Amino acid sequence: MQEIERQRKMLEDASITIWENPEGPNKEYIASGLCKKILEENGFAVQMGAGGVPTAIRAVWGQGHPIIGFLGEYDALPGLSQKVQTTKEPVQEGAYGQGCGHNLLGVATLGGVIGLKKEMEENNIPGTVVFYGCPAEEVLCGKGFMARGGCFKELDAAISFHPSRFNRAMMSVYTGVNSAKFHFKGRTAHAAGDPENGRSALKAVELMNAGANYMREHITSDVRMHYTITDGGGAPNVVPANACVWYYVRALTREAVNDVYNRLVNCAKGAALMTDTEVEVEFLGGCYPTHYNQVMADVFDETLREIPHEGWTEEEIAFAKALDDQIPQAYQKACEKYGCEPGTHLLSNILPIDYENVYGSTDVGDVSYICPTEFFYTACYNVGAPGHSWQVAACAGHSIGRKGMIYASKVMATAALKMYQNPEIVKRAKEEFDRTLKGKPYICPIPDDVPNPQ
Repeated sequence: MQEIERQRKMLEDASITIWENPEGPNKEYIASGLCKKILEENGFAVQMGAGGVPTAIRAVWGQGHPIIGFLGEYDALPGLSQKVQTTKEPVQEGAYGQGCGHNLLGVATLGGVIGLKKEMEENNIPGTVVFYGCPAEEVLCGKGFMARGGCFKELDAAISFHPSRFNRAMMSVYTGVNSAKFHFKGRTAHAAGDPENGRSALKAVELMNAGANYMREHITSDVRMHYTITDGGGAPNVVPANACVWYYVRALTREAVNDVYNRLVNCAKGAALMTDTEVEVEFLGGCYPTHYNQVMADVFDETLREIPHEGWTEEEIAFAKALDDQIPQAYQKACEKYGCEPGTHLLSNILPIDYENVYGSTDVGDVSYICPTEFFYTACYNVGAPGHSWQVAACAGHSIGRKGMIYASKVMATAALKMYQNPEIVKRAKEEFDRTLKGKPYICPIPDDVPNPQ
């Protein structure tokens, strides 16, 4: 913790640089370059392009077992550019922004491995520390591409952190997902003069969506399907020759994802047949549901309660209150769900380990089917902030986010230290992993014919 505090300004400056330069999936050149520089300056051997993904990092220090991986992320979200203020105003209209706080996520992980390395050096503690810089989490395929390229299989265990409104260790199941675009090709014509000569790609999209919506009655309740039409034609009086719809299929098991996705592909084929058009399926990627580890969750829950939270300043509380006051319904709902006292806008207490299913997704799920994995949160934004929002982006650039980030670094390093000092913890985690998965292998959801990001 002393080493993390010693390098605190450097870490905070790094998070600000990444916040000021938000980058989309697989384009995180500034963020990954900065992480590489910091890791090399702190004695890590750094490989760029890990797993064949240009902005992915594998950085290693130490030797022997346990080999523990630390999963950093640094991509941003489209359309969530936001100034550090309590009213909505983008830095640049329509630009990317840190609406999920990944500028804090990757740097917190840097702080964790830097502090951990210092402790292990001082006390001659054996083991290998591996920092994985993971791009493209927001499109849920970065770690899948990395895993397909051989990453993570070396690990005895893996650790992941994410900014949140609260502090807690997780055992929740997040949904797995498949992501695909369906490109329909028809034949253009004048929509009034000779419509009989046209074959509308847009009508094929509409029929596919109708089929998918009728299918909802006949799928299990854990499945989520959502879509957006990315190309619907140019003008009403022109029969669209091209149209595209982008789908996510999510479910709590990989088997359900695959089953519903295959049925969705049949909807697309049927729509093409009905409209005398053609369809091309562009599979973008997919990920596993999460499979977190109880042994490791207990270690992180214990550590969260041991590391003192430094508290919030009056200015930070006022900033969070101003954000919450604009979203009273979301704030009230969050207070009820998390047991907040009225008037609480930033949390510093530790919530119990969470076992409730979560219908969002994270590609950490892929890693959790390769080795024992744990995921934890620290409070980095106001209680009422919706996920993927401008409020999160504002806090991610504020001292609120940086304070939660440094707390996460200390928790991560201390919990991992326990695992290095007591390899029996890792052994028990691996026994649980083997017992609960019952020999089920990890099969990368991204087919070999889908090219790596460029």
